[in-house]
Amino acid sequence: MLVLGIDPGIAITGYGLIQSDRGANHQCITYGTITTSSDEPDAERLKVLYGQLSAILQDYQPESCAIEKLFFQKNVKTAISVGQARGVAMLTLANAGLGVYEYTPNVIKQTVCGYGSAGKRQVQRMVQTILNLEELPRPDDAADALAVAICHIHHRPFHNLQQNNPTQR
Repeated sequence: MLVLGIDPGIAITGYGLIQSDRGANHQCITYGTITTSSDEPDAERLKVLYGQLSAILQDYQPESCAIEKLFFQKNVKTAISVGQARGVAMLTLANAGLGVYEYTPNVIKQTVCGYGSAGKRQVQRMVQTILNLEELPRPDDAADALAVAICHIHHRPFHNLQQNNPTQR
């Protein structure tokens, strides 16, 4: 299964694609960031995000997608812009006919590192180890997107069980 993970942001959105078999074998296909200029109006920045994310979906055609949930931030302006980027990313995925799965930062860190309060460097190191990468994945946004994809791969069997058992919804 090819899984796309997304770490949304209006300035930088991280993405990571991982191919996974039904076991514990995960192969990193690609990762990177979509960046926008703060000199542009928000609407144009969101349009860039939509276009580039659409191109990634068309080029790689993932089977499943996951995105990091927004958590409360002290900076309301940042939270609003991240929320807008999340909305555009979710719309792009939905328009492509893909289900959207969401995970909180703590669940992602718990799944990848075994500790919900793990730091950025620890997440990068565990992603590197799990995916057998030669170098630490950089920048942080791309590493976080790979962590989102890894988290989804590990939680996917539970989603499948829930979908197949309507009484548990």
